[in-house]
Amino acid sequence: MWLKTRMFLLVALLFGILYGVVVGVGIWMGAGAWWIYLIIAFIFLGIQYLIGPAIVGRTMRIKWVSEKEAPELHRMVAELAGKAQLPKPRVGISQVAMPNAFAFGRTSRDSRVCVTQGILKLLSKDELKAVLGHEMSHIKHRDMMVMTLLSAIPLIMYWIALGTMFRGMLGGRGQAGLIAMLVGMGAFALYFITNLLVLYGSRIREYYADKGSVELGNEPHHLATALYKLVYGNARFKGRPELKQMEGVKAFFVNDPTRAWSEIKELAQVDLDMSGTIDSYELMELRSKTIKLSSADKMMEILSTHPNMLKRIRHLSSLMA
Repeated sequence: MWLKTRMFLLVALLFGILYGVVVGVGIWMGAGAWWIYLIIAFIFLGIQYLIGPAIVGRTMRIKWVSEKEAPELHRMVAELAGKAQLPKPRVGISQVAMPNAFAFGRTSRDSRVCVTQGILKLLSKDELKAVLGHEMSHIKHRDMMVMTLLSAIPLIMYWIALGTMFRGMLGGRGQAGLIAMLVGMGAFALYFITNLLVLYGSRIREYYADKGSVELGNEPHHLATALYKLVYGNARFKGRPELKQMEGVKAFFVNDPTRAWSEIKELAQVDLDMSGTIDSYELMELRSKTIKLSSADKMMEILSTHPNMLKRIRHLSSLMA
């Protein structure tokens, strides 16, 4: 319930900021002038929304597979789609060695669920199904549409900032030019703040998708183990070109591969028997522990689309029966 409440308050805050800025700039510039910034922002987002799936498909080198080619993968996706009361998504395998999974698409009827070759070699069937449940939950919650809509707000702030500062430079050194520059600087500050709020929203959606996977019948310790293995699997790619190539699409992934190396050390305290997995006992033990993060870890999380992995696995422990 607290996840829904946080998301509701976040959306209310973001649209409250948007409403306040639009009304203020509208009064200052005139009723019609500020509309151009809204139009430009939504045109850019509309184009991104339309061509986004094609860009993801090309970047991730996806091969769409039939039931004959990947029967077990199709069976898992079909079972989860049935439990989630969704149309079965298109199933693909990314020709990428880095282990991960992702879902994308414009609507639930246009949804696609993909896994990389690396994750198929890394996870057990139960762990893979838990990850697919996470991705199915993103589709069920319409996260791509929600995050695209929220992303419009920083973009509008950016265009307002750019336009008003440009207007201020053209306005000379008079009072009108100074006011325009101040409005532009304020809009740039709000651009930065709303970007951070959108990232926070993205992290909430990840927690919510983890919860959704458990609600679809997956055991919390299977998803915790999958996340744990993904961190170690992604960390092996530190400094390699594949990691840099994934930078633009990492928001789609189950975890942030660019942070994996820094997360290894703190995750060592979870795997008590050093088996490479997190069983139900170890997850229950984590439930009673206090999570302490360094200032650097906290800052990295604030600037990330994904929650800190130790906090995320701790959240999974709270979902155990």
